[in-house]
Amino acid sequence: MILALILAVTALVLVIAVAAAAGAAKLARLDGATYPAALTRAAVAFTAVITLAVAVTGAFAAVLK
Repeated sequence: MILALILAVTALVLVIAVAAAAGAAKLARLDGATYPAALTRAAVAFTAVITLAVAVTGAFAAVLK
């Protein structure tokens, strides 16, 4: 049961990260950025979401221990 919950939350975080990256890339392109610049902004957004998820997970682990 716990494994299924962990996999579901991981999938949800990845979907949110990809959506944030796609949104950042689209907004960058609408702002007139080149494709490489838009891809860079998308990568930064994806990394930020994953980093935030790791930080929140670490905080929860420290509190629940």
